Order: sequence, then structure tokens, then C-alpha cells
Amino acid sequence: MYLEYLMLFNLFSGIIVFCSTFKHLLLSLLSLEYMALTVFLFLFLVMLNYGMEFYFILLFLVFTVCEGALGLSILVTLVRTQGNDYLSSISVLMW
Repeated sequence: MYLEYLMLFNLFSGIIVFCSTFKHLLLSLLSLEYMALTVFLFLFLVMLNYGMEFYFILLFLVFTVCEGALGLSILVTLVRTQGNDYLSSISVLMW
């Protein structure tokens, strides 16, 4: 019972950090990865308790890794073109 509350607390703390970081792209990406890890652990515990197969968790991990790779590629492109990772320097007209 307490473990579910701890997972929900971790998820909501990740959401709060994601909503409050509006300066650097790297902090936003790290909070997204933290939330994905929390959801992964929650899914693992739920499927372990109910005796389900773990194929869905593997699929979830594949999509999480793809999301992380896309975020890092955007970060590298932004640093190469702008010289920093400030979100305020991103303009829609430049893309």
C-alpha cells in the first residue's frame, strides 16, 4: 500500500519539476526520463502482483529509449546551432 503511494509521489514530483523547469532543455529531458522510470517501476510492480506477462514492460522500455534518444538528438542539434540549451533561444521560425 505504501509503495503505491511512494510511486505516485515520485510521479507527481517529476511532473512538478517538469512544469517548473522552463530554462534548460536538459533539465526538462531529465525530468521526463525520471517520470518514465517511475511509470516503469509502477508497471513492473502491478504486473508482478497480478502475475501477468512482462512483454508490455519490454515494449514500454523500447519506447522510453526511443524517446530519450530523440530528446538527446534535439539537445545536440540545439547546442550545435545555438551554442546553449536555453529554451528561450528556441524560435519556431528558425526551424
